[in-house]
Amino acid sequence: MTVGDPHRVVEAVWRIESARVIAGLARMVHDVGLAEELAQDALVIALEQWPRSGVPDNPGAWLMLTAKHRAIDLLRRRTRYEQKLEEVGRDMEIRQEAAEAELDDALDDHIGDDVLRLLFTACHPVLPVEGRLALTLRLLGGLTTEEIARAFLVPEPTVGQRIFRAKRTLTEKRVRIEMPAPAELGDRLSSVLEVIYLIFNEGYSATAGDDWMRPSLSEEALRLGRILVGLMPGEAEVHGLVALMELQASRTRARTGPDGGPVLLLDQDRGLWDRLLIRRGLDALGRAEALGTLGPYGLQAAIAACHARASSAGDTDWERMAALYRVLAHVSPSPVVELNRAVAVGMAYGPARGLEIVDGLVAERALKGYPQLPAVRGDLLAKLGRHDEAREEFGRAAGLTRNERERALFLGRAAATAEVP
Repeated sequence: MTVGDPHRVVEAVWRIESARVIAGLARMVHDVGLAEELAQDALVIALEQWPRSGVPDNPGAWLMLTAKHRAIDLLRRRTRYEQKLEEVGRDMEIRQEAAEAELDDALDDHIGDDVLRLLFTACHPVLPVEGRLALTLRLLGGLTTEEIARAFLVPEPTVGQRIFRAKRTLTEKRVRIEMPAPAELGDRLSSVLEVIYLIFNEGYSATAGDDWMRPSLSEEALRLGRILVGLMPGEAEVHGLVALMELQASRTRARTGPDGGPVLLLDQDRGLWDRLLIRRGLDALGRAEALGTLGPYGLQAAIAACHARASSAGDTDWERMAALYRVLAHVSPSPVVELNRAVAVGMAYGPARGLEIVDGLVAERALKGYPQLPAVRGDLLAKLGRHDEAREEFGRAAGLTRNERERALFLGRAAATAEVP
């Protein structure tokens, strides 16, 4: 592979392949924490070797094989090796052959069952909900502790402790890396859905870094969601989540301009929206509605469908959207839902009505570091002609975001507001 910067290639490959590598190793060593350490050992070796020897033709397979060899070496050295052999009831030679066979299978795995198995393991009931979310985002999404902290709106050390405790608990409780029995799937479903959507969102609007989006994360979340639909076709919320992700993913090409900067939804060229994904999303929403009352994901998909069905921003049914947000706020109340409702209300009934809602959120502790709060407030203030206040809010949003593209957007809006007489 010819590349200009091997370190950037390593980072990109890691983002794409880390979940599969960790999942394959976890099935081999039966220890999530150890699997992550081995995978990161392979990453370190790649960072040392690839700048000198060049990036291999199949970097993902290279990472997997390197991690496999590290795992086998470790198992040979460790005194606990015999104990591990007893756990699986095989002798050393058979154990090693089985491990290699499993990893070879993982190399050829195109469906990602290992990843899904790891996903449900990370969402095991022995873990608190916060631990499940943080661990799964780390293992399946390949996110850093800082990125997860931004996604959860909590301090970074808190996330670090959650991940550490979650891995330790899985080890201490000897949780096996396996799919739960069919009767247990439902109990873990809500946290699995939440994690998948958080991963999707991190890809859809990156909380930090130089890129506005990380499509590979969104694609991975959508892939996991589609697999879940196959596993649980009778669950309305699974269809609802997939519908939501399909509809949002349909806008991907329109969300960035030629310079890579963000293009806001109302300014997007709807001709760039992916009609296939829209059709898939609307079909999934129809299946969710046919199965019963919509839950939080189904309601959000219904909101996204309002955009998808409109030929232009002006044709959007904002009143229906505001009504759906009101139901969503009742079913799944949160400050972020309320902030989004303010946008819809502002579009349907005027910016003053939207601003009333936003002003009621200013004191919310959970939104203290959330850049979208001042951004939305700035937008509503600008529409009301209160340009000086709007400029301050856009500047505040620029100071809060960790994403460089988003910061440029907010600064641009602040500058544009300053030019209005």
